[in-house]
Amino acid sequence: MRGQQERSGSLFSYVSIEERIPSSHPLRRIRKLADQALDRLNPTFCRLYASEGRPSVPPEQLLLASLLQAFYGIRSERLLLEQLHYNLLFRWFVGLSPDDPIWHPTTFTKNRDRLLNDDVMGLFLEKLMGAPEVKPLLSDDHFSVDGTLLQAWASHASLKRIDGQEDPPPPPTGPGEGFGAPKEGRKRAKGDFRGIKLSNETHRSSTDPEALLARKSNAHPAQLSYRGHVLMENRHDLIVDCRVTKATGTGERDAAQGMAADSAGAHQKTIGADKNYDTKGFVAEMRRLGVTPHVAQNTARSGGSAIDARTTRHVGYAKSINARRGIEKVFGWIKAFGGLRQFKLRGQENVSAVFGLHVIAYNLIRLGNLFKPALEVA
Repeated sequence: MRGQQERSGSLFSYVSIEERIPSSHPLRRIRKLADQALDRLNPTFCRLYASEGRPSVPPEQLLLASLLQAFYGIRSERLLLEQLHYNLLFRWFVGLSPDDPIWHPTTFTKNRDRLLNDDVMGLFLEKLMGAPEVKPLLSDDHFSVDGTLLQAWASHASLKRIDGQEDPPPPPTGPGEGFGAPKEGRKRAKGDFRGIKLSNETHRSSTDPEALLARKSNAHPAQLSYRGHVLMENRHDLIVDCRVTKATGTGERDAAQGMAADSAGAHQKTIGADKNYDTKGFVAEMRRLGVTPHVAQNTARSGGSAIDARTTRHVGYAKSINARRGIEKVFGWIKAFGGLRQFKLRGQENVSAVFGLHVIAYNLIRLGNLFKPALEVA
């Protein structure tokens, strides 16, 4: 017998939103870990908000919603709230019932300085990795470090001379008399840099003054960028520290030295890195900090490699070089799946906060997979 389609929906629903989410859904494991870390951040949230006045949107819900945006690569808060309006899975993860109203998109804007900043993201990562069930997964002895370019939300058209002067007139655009020579009295169009060598010493972006011109290699064009750095422990490829700096030539090594110096414990450690870190200054500083530099040898560098047989003869050196490749998965996920091929915020502090949020999201996904067998048995 053919069933009849009911055009009018039922007035009441007797199935809770909790029952609609499959027990094996990966977001269940992720939410449990995130809730535990946010509970440990409660004293911090109490200091950030006033004790009197109209209640705000709970900061835990805003951070959980931001994590959803990172998990699914949603490109804007407005689209995220559209999903929260009708997606029961998203509502369950954030802690909203089907009847709860959705916030206005400007809620994220007004709370960005308070919650989505470098300090809160740093504490969030610290509380997450300091959980009793997470600590046994971390290695205290063996780490890897690397950096990547983060394209800023600014284009070459925003570049202006630092000294405030005008660029020289452009060359002619077509053949004829005087071809190739500048035409006096003619001004350049915006973004026309023909015949000019752009440099961070002469030009700066008016859109994002903290972004600097940098390129990955000689085969890639220079883009306005920042540098993101992560410190990964080698046992389960989890990120224990992250930073964002300006895209200077020594930024990767400077950030690695800072993260190595801030790592807990005075015992001997090892740190793996690629050929860009193979300099005498970096190797000497690591040894001064009590860290053995397992850096890939750059024999093509003038003067040779700073790593000699004292380091390469050990079996652990080869293991560190092999484990270091796991750090590329972090950058690949953040850019390809997290939607951060190009950042949509300006300023080093904002870029650092968003980068830290996506590092936390990567760790949560990784931890959810590591805890999957244990949670399913429980």
